[in-house]
Amino acid sequence: MKGQITPYLSFEGNARQALEFYKEALGGEITAVQTFGEADYPTPPEAAERIMHAQLKKGDISIMFSDTFPGQSVVVGSNISLTLEPESEEEIQNLYDALSKGGKRLNELEDTFWGAKYGRVQDSFGIIWELNYQKS
Repeated sequence: MKGQITPYLSFEGNARQALEFYKEALGGEITAVQTFGEADYPTPPEAAERIMHAQLKKGDISIMFSDTFPGQSVVVGSNISLTLEPESEEEIQNLYDALSKGGKRLNELEDTFWGAKYGRVQDSFGIIWELNYQKS
C-alpha cells in the first residue's frame, strides 16, 4: 500500500468552508478541488457547486473532503472514513474481501471515471474504508 491511511471527512454542503477552516488552522495547502458539476457524473443543478472531492496537505499529512449529494445526510461523528491506496488490482481485491467479511459492501469494487478501481466497505466494527487503486 502507498503512504498512510488518509482520513476522509464528509459534509452536508459546507465542505468548502471546512476546507478553508482546516487550511488556516493547520497551515496546509489545498492540492485538489473538484465539484460535482465539474465531474463526469450525472448531477442535478443544486449539487453543481458542492465538492465531490478535495484534498488538503501539510507535509506528510493529507486529509480528504467531500460534500454529500443533495438528499443525503451527514451524522456528525460518523462523517469520517479511512482511505487506503493499494498498489495493485490484486491488493485492492484482497483488502475489499477481507474488510467486508462480516460487514457490509457499501460500493461494489469497480472501475471509475477518475481512472481508478474503487470500492467502499463498512467492516464488522462499523468502520468505513474507502479503497482506491489509481490505475493511471
